[in-house]
Amino acid sequence: MNVIELLADLQARQAEAATRAGELRDQIEHLNADLSETEARLAELVTTRKVIAELAPTGTEPEPPELTTTYQVIVNAFNTHPDQAFRVRDLHELLGMRTDDPAMNVTRSRLGRLTRQGFLTQPGRGLYQKRT
Repeated sequence: MNVIELLADLQARQAEAATRAGELRDQIEHLNADLSETEARLAELVTTRKVIAELAPTGTEPEPPELTTTYQVIVNAFNTHPDQAFRVRDLHELLGMRTDDPAMNVTRSRLGRLTRQGFLTQPGRGLYQKRT
């Protein structure tokens, strides 16, 4: 095999690897979106269960242990600091969460959803604050 054939082979392998990396990025993006939607649904179900439990007659059965979702942790952080605006990285550091890009992108998505639902506002680009 000469050098030209070797370079052509390496270029073909590079193109295959780049295509595969793109496919994997698309899958990750799709899975992150699905995860965000599922966690939001979980938070809604937890809230619904709490409301029904409050309205139901008191029985002898103890309530199941509380499940804490990431959404609840985020909302609790904003409730604890109602006048403070957070950037995603600052929020991650406050909550002891990973600060790598994929983890922060998921949180950005969650904060966007909480903003659309009216829990948060955006006082500036990349800033999130509790709606008052």
